[in-house]
Amino acid sequence: MNTNWDCIVVGAGAAGLSAALVLGRARQRTLVVDAAGQSNRDAHGIGGLLGHDRRPPAEFYAGGRAELAEYPTVQLRAGEVVDGEPQGEGFVLELADGSREVTRRVLLATGMDYRYPPLPGIAERWGRSVFHCPFCHGWEVRDRQLAVLDRGASGVHRALLLGAWSEDVTLLADGPAELDAEDAQRLHDAGITVDERRVAGLRGPGSTLTGVVFADGDERPCGGLLVPVTLHQRSALAQRLGAAASEEPGPIAVDALQVDQTFATSAPGVSAAGDVAATMPSVANAIASGNAAAAMLVGALRTAPQRPTAALRRPAATGAEAGAR
Repeated sequence: MNTNWDCIVVGAGAAGLSAALVLGRARQRTLVVDAAGQSNRDAHGIGGLLGHDRRPPAEFYAGGRAELAEYPTVQLRAGEVVDGEPQGEGFVLELADGSREVTRRVLLATGMDYRYPPLPGIAERWGRSVFHCPFCHGWEVRDRQLAVLDRGASGVHRALLLGAWSEDVTLLADGPAELDAEDAQRLHDAGITVDERRVAGLRGPGSTLTGVVFADGDERPCGGLLVPVTLHQRSALAQRLGAAASEEPGPIAVDALQVDQTFATSAPGVSAAGDVAATMPSVANAIASGNAAAAMLVGALRTAPQRPTAALRRPAATGAEAGAR
């Protein structure tokens, strides 16, 4: 059991790596546990991030890990934190390989599970010709025949927004559109067609989208599809640590963690950043929240006891344990 960590960052996406960089530069002993599976790993590139526009996610994360390697107080480890509990003045976290680590503070940056509609053909095109954020992906599908799979007020909002990237936008309601007279007029004025036929699937080679297939067998040409998503916690770790989720689901995140202006959760000593803390999903916002959360943690660590209490220190090895080393 290691007793040397000032902070363990759980997650190595944009928020986690950003936080670890701030902690490392402040000479805080930091362990980053990377379970991989970053939510944008399938995307063609990171759209709209200054200095990294359209950079492939894998390349971006590799660059972040290389930067962290320059700081001797930061260690990055592949693995998954599966359990944890408060102990003394800090926490004990358990990894999937059975190892246990002790830390004074925890920063949750696990990201969220993005769940999109269960429509055949979405999975293989996700993050490329099918997407949830036009600011991240709209440029790549500009001037094509585009569509929004949604209905009601949220469908109207998405369809009108997508009109910034194409003059040919269709709202696919997949059933009754649920529009009031005002919204119907707004779509009409914007030149957006509403199609209420049931959608059966998507068509096109590989990750490319060329058409939307309806239940009646008809097909509508389409080069890009915007779909709604909901974000969900990836594990019960936050709950195990005592961090409460928001009482009411947000417009995107169903169970994001409650954080205050310092990114602290309801569990003393546990902070959260990025998608898991209901940050508006984007790499830029995740980086910013990770940076801010880590800065707040450095301040808290400097005013807290500098060493783990006796309850946190590693017990002396038994004869059997010593012989096994």
